[in-house]
Amino acid sequence: MATVETLREYRDKLQEARFSGLRTLRDQNGEEITYRSQGEIERAIAALDSEIARLQRGRLALVRLQTSKGL
Repeated sequence: MATVETLREYRDKLQEARFSGLRTLRDQNGEEITYRSQGEIERAIAALDSEIARLQRGRLALVRLQTSKGL
């Protein structure tokens, strides 16, 4: 599982590519990724943003309620 910092770094690279007009990126493993359009890059950025947000939220607390009729 990727860390938040790794996802942020990749998102930053995608944003640089988007603003410069490039469609091909090389990741930290040396693999090249070619996107078909700017829209595809924008969708990848949105997916990274949602994953980063999900990881930063953390776990939800479990709350147990117990009630009685008082009898």
